[in-house]
Amino acid sequence: MSRYYGMCQRYQGKIVRISHRDGNVHVGRIVRVTPHSVFIQPVRQRGGRGYGLGYYGGGYGGWYGYGPAYGIGLGFITGVALAGLLLW
Repeated sequence: MSRYYGMCQRYQGKIVRISHRDGNVHVGRIVRVTPHSVFIQPVRQRGGRGYGLGYYGGGYGGWYGYGPAYGIGLGFITGVALAGLLLW
């Protein structure tokens, strides 16, 4: 758990893709990190191709927020990656 805490601290303010133990994937900007949870604001991708449900084409690229931040328990996280590294 401390590995993900440190990683989430380092990525605070950045857009990430978080994999959850139950198979869900969360994409959003990390807005807060506590020793037990990470809070992300969901985002959508503008332009190009998305890589999951809830994404669409159109616009000129970039990301934008579309909802309030919510918490994810650090103990349920199976992976964290910067979202920018997942696009090609």
